Amino acid sequence: MPEKKINMTISDGDSFFSHESSINFSPTQFILDFRCITPRIDARSQNATLALKHNVVMMEPYHAKQFLGILSKVVKKYESEFGKIDKPNSLKKLEKKRKKSKKKTEQEIPKAQNYFG
Repeated sequence: MPEKKINMTISDGDSFFSHESSINFSPTQFILDFRCITPRIDARSQNATLALKHNVVMMEPYHAKQFLGILSKVVKKYESEFGKIDKPNSLKKLEKKRKKSKKKTEQEIPKAQNYFG
């Protein structure tokens, strides 16, 4: 039987930087939602707006588990080459600042009575 040649066209998507992500699931799929949030100011009105882009990836549960294994291997390889991935100091400072702010707010506002035992 002679070989058949197949023509294939590949359409690459746009590059996308994700600031936030979430993962949800249904009985038949995992939904990975990657978001990029960019603050913008309209020069005409000086109103701040947020530009939000979503890229959603849906996978069957088996493929999600395969992806988890591959991602785990790649992160281990990255850390062996470049060192442990830690939370940036700027985020640690922000978390401390928010904790202090929350404690002050809790002290200023009296707690409501709980009548549910």
